[in-house]
Amino acid sequence: MSMTRRELLHYFGVAGAGLVGPGCIGWTREEAIPVDSWHKSVCRFCGSGCETRVGLRGGKVVKVEGLQEGWNRGRLCIKGLLNREILYVSDRAQYPMVRKNGQLVRVSWDEALDAAAAGFREAIAQGGPDAVAYYGSGQLFTQESYTANKLFKGGIGTNNVDGNPRLCMASAAFGYKSVFGADEPSGCYDDIEHATTFFVIGANMAECHPVVWERVRDRIRTAPQTRVIVVDPRRTPTARDATLHLQIRPGTDVALLNAMSYELLRTQLVDRSFIDNFVTFRKGAADAPPLTLEDFQKFLEDYAPEKVADLCGLSSAEIREAARLWGISQAVTSFWTMGLNQQTHGVAANRMMMALHLLTGQIGRPGASPFSLTGQPNAGGGVRDTGTLSHALPAGRLVSKEKDRHEMEKLWGLPEGRISPNPGLSAVPMFEAMREGKVRATLVMGTNPARSLPNADRYRVGMEKAFLVVCDSIFPTDTAQLADVFLPAAMWAEKEGVFSQSERRYHLVEKLVEPPGEARSDLDILVAFGDRLGHGELLKARTPEAVWDEWRKISAGSTYDFTGITYARLKALPGLVWPCPSEDHPGTCHRYVPGKDPLAKKEGRIDFYARPDGRAIVYLSEQGPFREALTGDYPMILTTGRRLEHWHTATLTGRIPQLQGVDMDYLEMHPGDAAVMGVKEGDWVQVTSARGSVRLQAKPSMRVRPGVVFALMHSMKSLVNAATSDYVDPISAQPEYKMAAVRVERVKEGT
Repeated sequence: MSMTRRELLHYFGVAGAGLVGPGCIGWTREEAIPVDSWHKSVCRFCGSGCETRVGLRGGKVVKVEGLQEGWNRGRLCIKGLLNREILYVSDRAQYPMVRKNGQLVRVSWDEALDAAAAGFREAIAQGGPDAVAYYGSGQLFTQESYTANKLFKGGIGTNNVDGNPRLCMASAAFGYKSVFGADEPSGCYDDIEHATTFFVIGANMAECHPVVWERVRDRIRTAPQTRVIVVDPRRTPTARDATLHLQIRPGTDVALLNAMSYELLRTQLVDRSFIDNFVTFRKGAADAPPLTLEDFQKFLEDYAPEKVADLCGLSSAEIREAARLWGISQAVTSFWTMGLNQQTHGVAANRMMMALHLLTGQIGRPGASPFSLTGQPNAGGGVRDTGTLSHALPAGRLVSKEKDRHEMEKLWGLPEGRISPNPGLSAVPMFEAMREGKVRATLVMGTNPARSLPNADRYRVGMEKAFLVVCDSIFPTDTAQLADVFLPAAMWAEKEGVFSQSERRYHLVEKLVEPPGEARSDLDILVAFGDRLGHGELLKARTPEAVWDEWRKISAGSTYDFTGITYARLKALPGLVWPCPSEDHPGTCHRYVPGKDPLAKKEGRIDFYARPDGRAIVYLSEQGPFREALTGDYPMILTTGRRLEHWHTATLTGRIPQLQGVDMDYLEMHPGDAAVMGVKEGDWVQVTSARGSVRLQAKPSMRVRPGVVFALMHSMKSLVNAATSDYVDPISAQPEYKMAAVRVERVKEGT
């Protein structure tokens, strides 16, 4: 079934409803579907966390709608509506398999789990605890990620625990932690109704977070004086709503943000009182000697707009106008996501975004917030909050800190010294260690790294070499095909658990229907796996509610305190925003604000209580050299992204019949570049980097700037990540998907 976008709109009844818009928000089906009962839930896809109501009939999900009482006000994008379809797509995994004589064959659960445990025991016997690893996902429920973290760090004794949030949000997490002392955004979606300026950088919200963007558009419609600044190398649907679009050269965000800081200081559009009372300046580590505002101003002299304009591919006038619009605004909300994070200067760019807010006092007031958007439904609450990353422990604790390790050992009932003091392997080094034979066995849950990792062909070798246990709700995927043991997982409303989302809101997803075949929840799989490895006593909490109660008690007294978010409250309410330390607390919109945040104890305008001195840090952040320079062999920049209808590696959306006709195998390139190469619309071109190549169909378009080409990450046919860069940010270890040096060549017919 192949559909154009227009045909797709008609299929979902959009045209008749008169609701065609940039995000196609508010789509409704034309057909009437009888429903026996309705149940509150939340969308399975992006980190927006849209509340839904799910209609059941005959033991099946037959309808999904937006929940009117939810923050999304009843709206869903096409992917949200298709939560109904994902449960019933082809290729649902239904039974366990073990590789025998080179082939995956169906076996019982006992045999599959025994084989998985045997492979891990052998690896540990040969190489110790660090010879095994866990690679998880921001798509698992919080209880599942927390349990995996506890099993591997507290039971097995390895910190080789990481996941796909390292690929999307690590730079934001490290940015928040280093600036404010605690991870996660400080504001909430309600800021949208109070903002007078939106600064959107490295985020195509209209396609990737469409319901949030529609709420921004509501603000623009009701307050026409609202300004929108969009920084993006492409003219995206988001940029079409911009007052000012800065079509920046990829990878130069730090230079731009430094130039804006320079201009704000030059024109005195900063809040000196806020700076004097709540900000300190540092270069390097958070414990480096403090500097002064004058030191910062001197540092910024090399970033005057006229000095960096050519580097950024902008005019100095554009940079000055962006700074002016920010500086005169009553309330600025900034949004960013992968475009800022997925670069080797990702942490520096995140720090500078937060610096703009701190220099101008644009934080802690309605409409004034630095707000990173999350890519997956539970990358924040399920992975970042639970510390299910190689450097972290639950609730903001760190592996490297002895005090934090001892706290977790006590909370988990472990002997002192059980948790390793050595940070584990993050995503890219983990798969490199598999390739080198240092990591001998790995459990992969709820993700498809064989397609999603950068420089993917290199790391497939490691997955083929190691003993690989894969747990997923779809079979086959690229990763599942490499498995030695495959375990079928329940999906979304087939199991119970908690999702988080970008504004720190926790939601409960209740089990409403049975999974197909023999599929089990990831929590049940982890507990059974832990039993076979001899760590059953550690995993005392074995139901979703019991694990949640254990986890919320561990949050008590931390900067994440959500002790008051009980299961009963989650069942009754459309989510709760933490901090929420007691059962009568309504949740917190603005962190760090005395009188609003229950953890803020000091009197005054703001209390950055997660920092020892109560002051946030503005870092002197260099643009730094590019890890991969353009050359005669590789003269163009490849950047990647998403489109509205699809998500991640299309493991789910690519199997939905209504979406299978949506084109994903194209390369956007500037018409001038195409003309020089003799490339026309629809011609096949080969995109080659120093790592690999991919063939795509050319789409000449003014959406990209000269010298830049753009491809989607979704394609199930074309492995775009064969060419993307696996260089990582030195602080966050997040890969640089957004900037790879490539050459583009027209493919001759017959080759």
